[in-house]
Amino acid sequence: MREAFKKVETLQRPKTQEISLDDVEHGVMRATQALTNLVHADGHLCFELEADATIPSEYIMFHQFRATTIPPDLMAKIGNYLRRTQGKHGGWALVHDGPFDMSASVKAYYALKFVGDSIEAPHMRRAREAILSRGGAANSNVFTRFLLALFGEVPWRAVPVMPVEIMHLPKWFPFHLDKISYWARCVIVPLLVLQAKKPLAKNPLGLGVAELFVTPPDHVRSWPGSPHATWPWTPIFGAIDRLLQVTQDYFPKKRRQRGIDKAVAWTSERLNGEDGLGAIFPAMVNTVLMYEVLGYPADHPQVRIACEAVEKLVVVKEHEAYVQPCLSPVWDTALAGHALLEAGGPDAEHQARRGLDWLRPLQVLDIKGDWAAGRPNVRPGGWAFQYANPHFPDLDDTAVVVMAMDRATRQHGLVADVPDYAVSIARAREWVEGLQSSDGGWAAFDADNNHHYLNNIPFSDHGALLDPPTADVTARVVSMLSQLGETRETSKALDRGVTYLLDDQEEDGSWYGRWGMNFIYGTWSVLCALNAAGVDPASPEIRRSVAWLIRIQNPDGGWGEDASSYKIDPAFEPGYSTASQTAWALLALMAAGEADDPAVTRGINYLTRTQGADGFWSEERYTATGFPRVFYLRYHGYPKFFPLWAMARYRNLKRSNTRSVAYGM
Repeated sequence: MREAFKKVETLQRPKTQEISLDDVEHGVMRATQALTNLVHADGHLCFELEADATIPSEYIMFHQFRATTIPPDLMAKIGNYLRRTQGKHGGWALVHDGPFDMSASVKAYYALKFVGDSIEAPHMRRAREAILSRGGAANSNVFTRFLLALFGEVPWRAVPVMPVEIMHLPKWFPFHLDKISYWARCVIVPLLVLQAKKPLAKNPLGLGVAELFVTPPDHVRSWPGSPHATWPWTPIFGAIDRLLQVTQDYFPKKRRQRGIDKAVAWTSERLNGEDGLGAIFPAMVNTVLMYEVLGYPADHPQVRIACEAVEKLVVVKEHEAYVQPCLSPVWDTALAGHALLEAGGPDAEHQARRGLDWLRPLQVLDIKGDWAAGRPNVRPGGWAFQYANPHFPDLDDTAVVVMAMDRATRQHGLVADVPDYAVSIARAREWVEGLQSSDGGWAAFDADNNHHYLNNIPFSDHGALLDPPTADVTARVVSMLSQLGETRETSKALDRGVTYLLDDQEEDGSWYGRWGMNFIYGTWSVLCALNAAGVDPASPEIRRSVAWLIRIQNPDGGWGEDASSYKIDPAFEPGYSTASQTAWALLALMAAGEADDPAVTRGINYLTRTQGADGFWSEERYTATGFPRVFYLRYHGYPKFFPLWAMARYRNLKRSNTRSVAYGM
């Protein structure tokens, strides 16, 4: 306790409260140089994107299912990664230093058995004890039990029924593929074939995990449901599942085959080359398994390219290796471009322009993706998150790219050879405005994807089957439209978006962040948008938000938020300070006109004080979100460009005659 007091006392000294612009300038120059050194030859950036132990574990099991070989050195390095990420509680968490997670722990334990670890090794004993003490592997989530069923470790009745006949359902039916999110579609469609065929893994080592069950799986009668279950949907869908469990084997075979054919056609149309179905790991893996179960030979072009998509996600380092859930080049390049434009100077601005030149041809102009099911009369014009994913561009990336293009076009002092992005911006704007949802907000991939009752089906125990509008994505679009010159008076879409944001504010003054952790991210997004839209900084909504941000600042001057903020009833939970969350809070406060507030100075001091010798910031903690409560992300680029962005903005505002942020982000 005394040591903790000494630490706080030290952080309250003047040297942690003040900062000189010369020190900030020095930090900006170092970070700018370090970031530009990482730019690829063609102008883009793509940093590692890390999830939890489940993805590398599933990668090992994917190869065991097919009896294909992972090079021994790669297998050993994945084993090293899994052992290092094991928690003090004996199992594996979803975030750095997080609480035990049953599904991640079961998969990691099983994967380590395939690596060759003895179940009597100390770390394996600790993992097994942690799993058994919490009820055993029977308490895993649906997707984990599905994987265990493929290996014959649990009966198929442990998995809710998703009949492939879903492919025949009409659009008016309560469940339809158009009614669920893009990521759910991509994962589920090939999975429907797997559930119809119920294959058994080849599993050449013959390994199982019977020792992880308290009750033998064949004797388990009640499998876990959804933690977010609500009445009356849960009992209704539960009854439907029980009916399907006893009738599915009697469905007409010809109709089932037609359903399989439709699922294969749907998947093959969206195969997306070596970037994979949906450009996300679970969908890619299910695609390969689907083809294999249907008898496609290993050298079939579709099988081969689907396998290549999976292997592109592997990250190999000197002593460790892991597998990314997807790749983030568009997001990384666009955000880094904003940071470099803020940093300024001929070289930084030139590198930002090179990134935009790389981004421009990636705009999807010729494919009406799945979003068109809800907006058939809108022309395509967005950007995807990954290198290629034309059926699934997203609003967030598109808005960020457009704002960077617009800023680069009109920023004073930019290199003379900046191209005209007007045509790209216009098409993107048209697409973005066309995907506004009926409540005035914007979602990530679709419009009006808000059939909330579907999150109660037994298969959706993760509670993320849908893609409804969110404050953070809506804020990004509001920022974009405002930066392009629209006002609430001239644009009905912008006015409805601002109204959505003001109505969505939490009682404490914050906003929920769906795609970044969590309320700090959401509040940063919205305050930038409200500033760009011309909302009075003296308004009660902005004053409440500013007060909240200042109140939650950590004693060390930084900001941090724990993943537990995403509990069933979300509420802010403080966490250790991180560079990226500190940068978001600072950018938010500066957007609200608070560049001179002592809290901002302390935050900039924190970033300057914690900058590494390499010009970057160390950040092991996860600050981004895949699915709240079940899947989180660590963007390795976040501590490289967000702190730079915040420090450069602070310097720019302090040197200006105003304290006004002129851009949407």
